[in-house]
Amino acid sequence: PAWSLYYEYIGNILYALFVRKFNKVALSILVFLAACATLHLCLTAPNGDIVGGWALNWEQQYVGFVRLLYPFFAGLLLSRLGWLIRVKKRAFWWCSLMIVIVLSVPRIGGEDGFWMNGLYEALCIIFIFPVIVSMGAGGKVTGKRSVGICKFLGDISYPVYITHYPLIYTYTAWACNNNATITEGLPYMILTFVGAFVLAYACLKLYDEPVRKWLTNRFLKGARKIK
Repeated sequence: PAWSLYYEYIGNILYALFVRKFNKVALSILVFLAACATLHLCLTAPNGDIVGGWALNWEQQYVGFVRLLYPFFAGLLLSRLGWLIRVKKRAFWWCSLMIVIVLSVPRIGGEDGFWMNGLYEALCIIFIFPVIVSMGAGGKVTGKRSVGICKFLGDISYPVYITHYPLIYTYTAWACNNNATITEGLPYMILTFVGAFVLAYACLKLYDEPVRKWLTNRFLKGARKIK
């Protein structure tokens, strides 16, 4: 997933050099234009989705930047405006339920109606996901179980993100080469899903946490003592 990190670096550079100086009006205009670009891409994309951004040509670079701009700066705008949805109880579970529902919706429209699926994806990106983010930021996580699950998912999220690609591509290649049906592929889907978490957890415990602990002890603790 190095291609997505590439866009995240660009987003952070844009923020550090320019966007952090924007007032709320200028930032709102930027977010509005990014939303328009997102809607346009979703409605005009050949397959009615916002997939892409991983090649160094104009078409894919455009997709990548559109995918970056609205989520990145809309989140910043929400923070600047302080638009938080206060959920006193079970914020984590409500947010999780909304994500499951949104992602469980099958593709909308057939070959003659790709724009319908594009419209759905645009509505999710522009409206529904910001609501979920606002609920998550404004809610409180209470109870040992909820806190434990949140911590586990937070710890493992980046390892899953950075290591899942080989498993996904292996499964996809097998499914395509064998013209696998849903029934035939289901056991391997489950195996891929579980395997991704097992691999990520192993990387977290055997590499990520030990290395970060060593770096902290090696560089940060010494710097604090000097201060």
